[in-house]
Amino acid sequence: MSKRKRIKAFIQKKNLNPMNNRKKVGIILFATSIGLFFLFAVRLTYIIGAGKVAGVSLKEKTEALYTGSKVIKAKRGSILDKNGQVIAEDATSYSLYVVLSEDFLGQDNKKLYAQRKDYDAIAEVLDKYTNLSKEEALKYLNNGTKDDGTVQFQVEFGTNGKDLSLETRQNIESDLEARKIEGVYFEDHPARIYPNGVFSSHFIGYTDLADPDDESTGLVGKMGLEKSYNKLLSGKDGKIEYQKDVNGNPIPGSVIEDAEAEEGKDIYTTLDIRLQTRLEDLLNPVVEKYEPENMTAMLMEAKTGNIVAMAQRPSFDPATKEGLGGDSVWRNILVEDAFEPGSTMKIFTAAAAIQQGVFDPNATFVYPYGGVDLDPDRGVVVNDWDKGEKGTLTFRQAISWSSNVGMLRLEEMMGGETWKQYLTNFGFGKTTNSGLENESEGTIPGDNIVDQAMSSFGQAVSVTNFQMMQGYSAFANDGTMLKPQYISKIVNPDTGEETITQREEVGTPVSAQAVNDVRTYMVDTVEDPTYGIAYDVYTVPDYHVAAKTGTAQITGESGYMEGDTDYTYSVVEMVPAESPEYILYVTMRRPQHYVKTAMAEIANPLMKLAMEIKAADAEGNTVDATNGTDAAAAAGN
Repeated sequence: MSKRKRIKAFIQKKNLNPMNNRKKVGIILFATSIGLFFLFAVRLTYIIGAGKVAGVSLKEKTEALYTGSKVIKAKRGSILDKNGQVIAEDATSYSLYVVLSEDFLGQDNKKLYAQRKDYDAIAEVLDKYTNLSKEEALKYLNNGTKDDGTVQFQVEFGTNGKDLSLETRQNIESDLEARKIEGVYFEDHPARIYPNGVFSSHFIGYTDLADPDDESTGLVGKMGLEKSYNKLLSGKDGKIEYQKDVNGNPIPGSVIEDAEAEEGKDIYTTLDIRLQTRLEDLLNPVVEKYEPENMTAMLMEAKTGNIVAMAQRPSFDPATKEGLGGDSVWRNILVEDAFEPGSTMKIFTAAAAIQQGVFDPNATFVYPYGGVDLDPDRGVVVNDWDKGEKGTLTFRQAISWSSNVGMLRLEEMMGGETWKQYLTNFGFGKTTNSGLENESEGTIPGDNIVDQAMSSFGQAVSVTNFQMMQGYSAFANDGTMLKPQYISKIVNPDTGEETITQREEVGTPVSAQAVNDVRTYMVDTVEDPTYGIAYDVYTVPDYHVAAKTGTAQITGESGYMEGDTDYTYSVVEMVPAESPEYILYVTMRRPQHYVKTAMAEIANPLMKLAMEIKAADAEGNTVDATNGTDAAAAAGN
C-alpha cells in the first residue's frame, strides 16, 4: 500500500475532517478560557482580600507612591558661658531656589510657581538682599526655559544663592510677600557657629557632618564638649508626612507633622567669657615670644571648683578649622597629657609632712657636697638648682627656695610608702572623672625607693592639669579637695527645666592647719627678697599672692633631656593668699627661650582682672575685660 493511501485510511479511521477539527479546537479553547477565568477570579479575590501581591502590600505601595516623608532635624543645643554668652550655637544657613513648573499648584489651583511676568521683580529683590546682581538672577531664571519652550521644575542660583542667613531669608520673603509674588523657596543646611574664634577650642571642640556627602545626616561632635556630650546636645529628630504630586513634589497644604522634634539641651559652662577671652589674648604674644612646644593655663574658682578659664597652645579656630590638620595637636592637653610636674608638687610634700608631724619650719638641713646620691649603681644624684650655694636652709625656706634636697629629707622622715599614700589621697594615679574623652590617670611611683624619693619634688610621677587643680583645691578649702567643674547647668529649652551642677567634695587628704601653713610659706616665694625664688615676679595689686614655681626635667628616649630649655616650666598661684578666691596653674613645655618672668606675663594681668571682676560683680559694676579697668569707676561712678 502506498504512503498516500495509508494516510487516507488513518484519517477515515479517526474520523478526522475540517468540521470535526474545528469543533475540537473550539472545545479546547472554551475550556481553557473558563479555566483562566476562574484562576484570575480566585487570584483577584485573594488580592482584594489580602491586599498583597507577592508579599508586598498594595496599600503601602500606594501610600509610598503618593505620600512622602521628611526628617525634621532637631536643633542642636547651644554651649554658653556661665552668664549665657554664646560659645557655640546652631546657625542654619539657607540656599534659595525658584519653582518654574506650572504644575506646582496649591489649594484651589493657586499658582505657587514663579510666573514669567514676575521674573524682573524677583531678580530685583535678589539683587537687593544677596550677592546676586539683577542681571545674573535674570539669567538663571531665563535659562530655566528650554529651547522647546518647556521649563525646568526649578532653578538654583549658584554660590551666590547659598549660605544665606536667616535675616536674609526673612527679608526676601517679606519683600516678595508685599509684592504678592510666589515661587521663591529656601532649603536649610545645618551649620554651627563659634563667634569667639580661638576660645578654649580643645575643650569646647567642634562639629562636622556625620556623613560629609549627605547633609541630611546632621552635625555630630568631633572633639571636646561637642563630642563628649553629643547625645545630649543633639536632641531627637522629628518627622513630617505630606502628599506628593505625580512628579514626586510635595503638594502645598498637605503637610502633617508626624513626630515633633525635641531640641538638644543647652550647656552652660563654668567659663567666664571675660576671663577666657583675656587668657587667649595673653597667651598669643607669650607663645610668639618664647616659642614653647606647648603651653596650658587653667583658672579656677577656689571655693567652688568651677573652671572660669582654660586654654592651651597650639590651638585652632573651630569655625574655620584653621590650626587643625598635619602636625596639629588634636588632644585636650589639660586632661589627656600626663607629665612630670616638677617643683609645683612640693607643696603636697610639705602638707603631707606637716600632717605626719615631721615638718618643723625652723629646723635646718645641710646640703651635702655633690648632692644626694640616691642610687650609686645607676648614678642617680639629686641636686638643688643652685647646687647648694645658698647654704643651710630651714624647711620653710626649702619651699620658697625650691630645694629638692629639703623635699627628699621630708620624704625620708615620712617614709616612702606613707608618702605614696598621700599621693593617692590627693587624687594622683587616677582620673578626676571629668567626663571628657581620653582622660589620663597619670602615674605614681611603685615600690622603687628612688622613684618614691624623686616624686617628692615632682619627678618620677606624672599628672594632668585637672589632677593638679583638684589637688590644689585642698589648699583653699581647709584641706578638702573639690572636683574641677566645667558645666554650671544644663537647660532643656523645651521645658525650661534646669540641672544645676553642685559643688563636689572628693576627699580631705590633710588638715586645715597643714594647708594654711603651706600657703603662708608659699607667700615667701614671691615676697621674701632673700629666699624667694620668684621674688617680686608674681604680683596682684592690693593682694598677697601664694605661689610655687616649677622646673621639671622631661624624659626623652634615653633618659632626661639635657638641653638648656628642655623643661616643663610651671607656676601655681592662689589669690588672696589668706583666703583664696582663685587658683591659677600655668605650664610651658620646652620653649626656645625662657626667662623667669615669662609666665608672669600671663598670670599677673589675668589674676588682676579676675580679682577686679570678683569685686565688681559683688558691687554690681562691670569690668572692661580688655585691660581690667572698672568700667563703672572709669565712668565716674
